[in-house]
Amino acid sequence: MRFDFGAMAGGVLLLIVLGAALFAPWLSPGDPLAIVARPLTLPFQDAQHPLGTDRLGRDLLAGVIHGARTSVIVGLSAAIVAIAAGMLVGTIAGFAGGWVEAVLMRVVEAFQIVPGFLLALAFVAVSGPSLGMLVLAIAIGAWTSPARLARARVLALKQADFVAAARVIGMHPAEIALRQIMPLALPPVLALTAVIVAGAILTESALSFLGLGDPNVVTWGGMIAEGRNQLRAAPWLSIIPGAALVVTVIATYLLGEAISDRVTGKIRR
Repeated sequence: MRFDFGAMAGGVLLLIVLGAALFAPWLSPGDPLAIVARPLTLPFQDAQHPLGTDRLGRDLLAGVIHGARTSVIVGLSAAIVAIAAGMLVGTIAGFAGGWVEAVLMRVVEAFQIVPGFLLALAFVAVSGPSLGMLVLAIAIGAWTSPARLARARVLALKQADFVAAARVIGMHPAEIALRQIMPLALPPVLALTAVIVAGAILTESALSFLGLGDPNVVTWGGMIAEGRNQLRAAPWLSIIPGAALVVTVIATYLLGEAISDRVTGKIRR
């Protein structure tokens, strides 16, 4: 088995981010939006606030930790919704064929014409900022790739002998599609999870940077947006959450690429 340094590095970094997200209430108890010290404390100058404070006196380390929690929740939730919707549409389109497939795939293509970020931007602008709306908005722009991949797998699987046997014994077509074919079509679609999560984290941060995120939670994008007003006097206010965002996205892509290569190799064999 070939050692993949990129996958290992990505996995370790993601474990750190996931640990910070999972244990945020214990690592940084209290309200991350609370004012706890004098404003604009330099990093590594105060043991109680090792990354310094922002322009209002809020702890920057607490913001980074709780921002990781927000990013993980939004990224994983958006990926789950997008994959579930894509699997359902792709399975129905591939198994039903005919005019059902034609209609569903035209819908998929219509959604792919508009960039996912613009769809999310328009959706959040209309529905209002909240974590639930952010998840739904990001999933609306991300479900098409799982749908196309699921359809391609279903088209190949529905010609298999076990499907013919299921038809012979009188199994209902919906049961064949959902219970026999969909589980076998799921693994390659799951390989897209890391890509969807990384894209969701970037989209959520971009929307928060534009002021369309949930104002009641801490986000990396919101921290970067607040720090830009103090970019010359206190550049660390944007650099620290920006570095956390970049590291998380790169680590997710590295791990996702390794998983995708492994899954693709198994399918080919």
